[in-house]
Amino acid sequence: MASRLFLSIAPSITVSLAFSSNNILRTKSFSSSRSSSLLRMGTGNSFGRVFRISTWGESHGGGVGVNLDGCPPRIHLTREEIQIDLDRRRPGQSRITTPRNEADSVEIISGLTPDGITLGTPIAMLVRNKDQRSTDYLDNDMKVAYRPSHADATYDAKYGVRAIAGGGRSSARETIGRVAAGAVARKILKAYNDIEILAYVTKVGDIAAQNIDVDTFTREDVDSNMVRCPDAASAETMLKRIDEIRKTGNSIGGVVTCVARNVPAGLGAPVFDKLEADLAKACMSIPAAKGFESGDGFAGTLLTGKEHNDEFYIDPETGATRTRTNRSGGIQGGISNGENIVIHVAFKSTSTIGQAQGTVTRDGQEVELRGKGRHDPCVLPRAVPMVEAMVALTLVDHVMMQKAQCELFPDTTEEASKPNPMGTTVQGRGGQKEEGAATTITQTVSEGI
Repeated sequence: MASRLFLSIAPSITVSLAFSSNNILRTKSFSSSRSSSLLRMGTGNSFGRVFRISTWGESHGGGVGVNLDGCPPRIHLTREEIQIDLDRRRPGQSRITTPRNEADSVEIISGLTPDGITLGTPIAMLVRNKDQRSTDYLDNDMKVAYRPSHADATYDAKYGVRAIAGGGRSSARETIGRVAAGAVARKILKAYNDIEILAYVTKVGDIAAQNIDVDTFTREDVDSNMVRCPDAASAETMLKRIDEIRKTGNSIGGVVTCVARNVPAGLGAPVFDKLEADLAKACMSIPAAKGFESGDGFAGTLLTGKEHNDEFYIDPETGATRTRTNRSGGIQGGISNGENIVIHVAFKSTSTIGQAQGTVTRDGQEVELRGKGRHDPCVLPRAVPMVEAMVALTLVDHVMMQKAQCELFPDTTEEASKPNPMGTTVQGRGGQKEEGAATTITQTVSEGI
């Protein structure tokens, strides 16, 4: 008897599966809601709750793209706006990126009116692959040997089959869909609260950028050099190091810092949906990402509580509640506090290099492999728009969840009874009610662990 599978999407209906093996009929039943959960957990190609994306396509397939669901209606959107971010991500930009020559021209297939107004329905975007060279992978040892520290071996272990040419879904080419959707998220955030998201290269190897003011640097500063570091002197030293590594057939990693300005207080949630937890998941999903820090991150562990705490004060110009320092990186208790959100993402060196390395073949034979194909000697310059996109997608999702849960109904509480507004973009009513020095309050707090 042939195997049969019956599924129902109705939550109240039982799913039945029947399989024939050695003339024995085996039947299993479970609820469709449990089935949907299992299927969703097993896919791993979607991100977001309300503003949700699903990326698709392989590096050497016909193309890559994204389905974006949850975009608000009545927003004017053009392909040129999306193309700006894709051009910053595309290969072949300079000598320190992969020489693969792709225009990465985006096509918007659905979700817009003929005059470019979002319908509120899914937006599908496609970028066709034009310059793939599969022979770089299929006509040599890379067809059977696993690249050290690459996803080749683990994809094979999981699926029992893999897209050899270009690495398939493990290629950074997958991020095209994220960056395209991130451009839409960026536009929504800008219109909502003038939110600005900017990333830059902080570190290449042990060379760190100096003298960067996270409150004032611009995208023009970032894009003024091929490293994408707004500190020109440091960028020159970084470029020299990358060139040295590139010429030896090797690769180098480093750190990307991202700043989100004008983020309102209140985004995020306690416990499992903390804003920095979702940002960490978003950024750690980028190919080659190996570490994440929020605010002072690991450096903060070297400070005492007194040294690390961000003291509150009342902004004398706006009356809003602010913090004098920002070691928290704009997030406290998993919820944004209205200051700049600052995160750092560490990226490892590119796995595929032109030097010989020991590895094994698919059938378990030890061999030596020298990587072929076209690859970035340093992923950092192109990782900058990828990090920006994932931060934008996370923030717009949290904005929409905040509006749905906490702002569905008007807050009719008297103004005097509401908490004084927090952050850089609000007007508060704070300030000393009487002349004289601020009052010192002694408070006893007991917190369980």
